[in-house]
Amino acid sequence: MDNLIFLKLGGSLITDKTRPFTPRLDKLEDLAAQLATFRRADPGLLIVLGHGSGSFGHIPAKKYGTRAGISPPLTPPLGGRTGCTPEDRKNSPFPLRGKARMGAEQYWRGFAEVWYQASTLTRFVVSALHAAKIPAMALPPSASVTTKDGKVAAWDLSPLRRALEAGIMPVVHGDVIFDEARGGTILSTEDLFAHLAREMRPQRILLAGLEDGIYADFPSRKHRVTRVSPASYKEIRASIGTSHGTDVTGGMESKARQMLKLVESIPGLTVQIFSGEKSGHLEAALRGEPLGTLIESD
Repeated sequence: MDNLIFLKLGGSLITDKTRPFTPRLDKLEDLAAQLATFRRADPGLLIVLGHGSGSFGHIPAKKYGTRAGISPPLTPPLGGRTGCTPEDRKNSPFPLRGKARMGAEQYWRGFAEVWYQASTLTRFVVSALHAAKIPAMALPPSASVTTKDGKVAAWDLSPLRRALEAGIMPVVHGDVIFDEARGGTILSTEDLFAHLAREMRPQRILLAGLEDGIYADFPSRKHRVTRVSPASYKEIRASIGTSHGTDVTGGMESKARQMLKLVESIPGLTVQIFSGEKSGHLEAALRGEPLGTLIESD
């Protein structure tokens, strides 16, 4: 779609990743104001907004090992049904007793805690959009996505499509997901965007974070790479670096690798990684100015 953009506000940008559960409210206000200004200038542009979990979801996710999952699941579906009754638990081919059961209970308690913290940050994001008079709705992936071994198995996109058609900005975020193989897992915003991009074919993906692009000499940051392609990536992969603060989904190197695969599979798609720290940079990136690092196919 020529008028569709995916935009991620990174967890490093909208939270203080070194301080647990700390949103950057002034930054959220500024980013929302830039979005509102750009929407008024180009009302035909459609935006799917995603955000990272920053110091909210990543803290309990690391503590409980949520992304890795738990195997076997605590309550595996039996007989082709999707729910488990007390009788199912009793007759389960994967009985969990004693320490194993306590470990499972701790995992699921952590699973719910990660959901709670991620959704708390979403509320801050949507509140900032609301204050900027942008009609927005959170569409939490945990309520509509299922995965199999960390890959999207099913996702009903009709509510998201209807929101765009109605002029409402859909908001998604890295979230806990029930997984057929692992029991539970986490999908990052990049994971979600990768699936959505294959289904909806956006023109661009914008990843706004704290870092102003990809560096070939991280962490010294003396040589920022303005363009990365699948061919050139091999030369800089080892020096890209990781995330600032806790990040259970892989940091910069993981993002770059995932986005490179995506631009290879979708003709014409570009991904821009840039810093949203300076006021005005988000609006400039939306206009197409060459900030940060551009990822595109050869």
